Amino acid sequence: MTDANKQVAVSRPYIAHKEYGVPETIKGTLPWSHAVERLEKSRNYWIGTAQSDGKPHTMPTWGVWVDDTLYFGGGPQTRWSRNLAENPRVAVHLESGDDVVILEGVVGRIEDPADPRLTRIDDAYEAKYKMRHGIPLWVLRPQVVFAWTKFPDTMTRWKFDVTWSP
Repeated sequence: MTDANKQVAVSRPYIAHKEYGVPETIKGTLPWSHAVERLEKSRNYWIGTAQSDGKPHTMPTWGVWVDDTLYFGGGPQTRWSRNLAENPRVAVHLESGDDVVILEGVVGRIEDPADPRLTRIDDAYEAKYKMRHGIPLWVLRPQVVFAWTKFPDTMTRWKFDVTWSP
């Protein structure tokens, strides 16, 4: 983990209903490297936002995972980009419903072409998609990450002390 996004705690997600069988200890939880590997390799990221009236909106987009941060594009006129401009809270889900990784947090925005992060982000973007992205970019350092490969046995939650302002 980088200094910007420190791992605070590994735990189990809270589910009120005991019938789901979520283990009560952290034995059998997934390592953080499991989530990182999937985040780095994923081609599509499902972005979940809410409109100003609370109506949910979900759309896939491309992105890259660099230094424990998800960077993803989106033209300013896309519905989900407009939603994030009004309400920066977001949920991001990878494509699999069996090998699950879900991010939650608050996004920021890179709009400055001189931002020092852009070279590393564009290098990762080019390696993955065979093109550079440039600006603007949304930035998500997750506050909470959920993952599992075998429900409910491997259900894992990581909570982070996000020490940045979006």
